[in-house]
Parts: sequence; C-alpha cells; structure tokens
Amino acid sequence: MNVVIVKDYQELSVQAARLVADQITRKKNTVLGLATGQTPVGMYQELIKKFRKREIDFSQVVTFNLDEYYGLSPEHPQSYNYFMWDTFFQYINIKKENVYLLKGTTEDIAEECQRYEYLIEKRGGIDLQILGIGDNGHLGFNEPAMGLNSKTHLVNLSEETIRANSKYFSDIKEVPRQALTMGIGTIMKARKIILLAGGRKKAPVIAKTINGPVSTEVPATVLQLHNEVTILIDKEAAREI
Repeated sequence: MNVVIVKDYQELSVQAARLVADQITRKKNTVLGLATGQTPVGMYQELIKKFRKREIDFSQVVTFNLDEYYGLSPEHPQSYNYFMWDTFFQYINIKKENVYLLKGTTEDIAEECQRYEYLIEKRGGIDLQILGIGDNGHLGFNEPAMGLNSKTHLVNLSEETIRANSKYFSDIKEVPRQALTMGIGTIMKARKIILLAGGRKKAPVIAKTINGPVSTEVPATVLQLHNEVTILIDKEAAREI
C-alpha cells in the first residue's frame, strides 16, 4: 500500500489525474473503473484540461462505473449515469460504446449484475480502479456488514450513507434506499487501485483503512490485501494516521 499525502484538494486532483493519464499513456485501451461523488470531480476536471491540451486521448479507453442508485433512470439528475456524462464524458472523446454503467431501472437485478460482471471480464478486467471512501468505510456501496458480497449485487444502503447523500437531494425521503454496486471481489480484481480522500472528516476512516485490522465492518480495510494500491489523500485526511 502506497500512501501519498498532498497539500490540499487541488493537488490531490492534479496528482490523481496524472496517475490516470500515465496509465492511459502506457496502455491506450486502458479499462478504467470510475467513481462518482464530490471527491473525484477535481480529477475529472484536470483530465478534461489534459484532453483539451491534447495530452491525453480517450478514444480507446473503456470505463466501468462502480455503482448506481436502484430505481433512478439514466436521465434523473441524481443518477450516476447522468453525473458521469454531465461531469466528464461529454467533454472528452470517449466512445459511447466504451462506457459501461449499471442500469438502475433494471427489472431483473440478477441478470443485470451478471451482465456487468460478464462485460468486465469480456473487456479484459479493470486496469485501474478509482475509489472514493464513505465515512463508514464503504467502497462503492459495499456497506459495513458481517460479510461482504464479492460480485456486483444489489445492496440496502445504511442510514448513515442515506444521510450523507441527502445533500444531493431536496429531501432525504427522495434518496434511494438501495443501489447496484460492484462487489468487493470485483474491485479487488483490478490490477491497480487508487483511493482518493480529502478533508478532516475522512481522517478517522483513513486511519482505520491504513492501520486498522482487516474487517468487513470497515470494508476499505480490505485494500491492505491488494498488491498495488495508492492511497492519495490531503493533509487533513491524513491527520490521524
């Protein structure tokens, strides 16, 4: 586990974008696992800048998103499908057929999860997975539990996660109670992983992730078992290490 501490969120975003760009430079048809939320937005903005400067080409890049709210259509402003196109994809030259997102409105959950796993395998597996981290240690939407699902699955969101995500909705009652997410096993199969975290609020869970015992009660601790993980955090998030 490689822990990189940077000055602030801006530097975190620049460094994350550099790592992604380096990966794509080495392998033009890189398969990226992408995350949503506030933390990776700066990274996406920096990657857009690199694309506009012709420093990076996304034409052969393939992407798989970590998760999606169950019950939200791709057009819903709070769906992760909408987020990715609105925040990132529309500004780069990625091909639509190379973008894979979970279908939050699927009528067959098991089939959708199996489809996603099949497509990841068909595309050769994920070369570089970008992760954020929840205050309770969740990765994707893999919540703390007695046991963790290894493959893509439907999950019931914890009240803590629902509260945390309610800031994106006009009313907490509008926050979906379930989501489709890559499983811990799927995430851990990625050849490389970068975990991004910034701010004082993330300090306790980052300390547990790096120094705590591996436990399903803090899902992010499983990253200790991966052989190529970079934890990229700012000084505030690193305060309790």
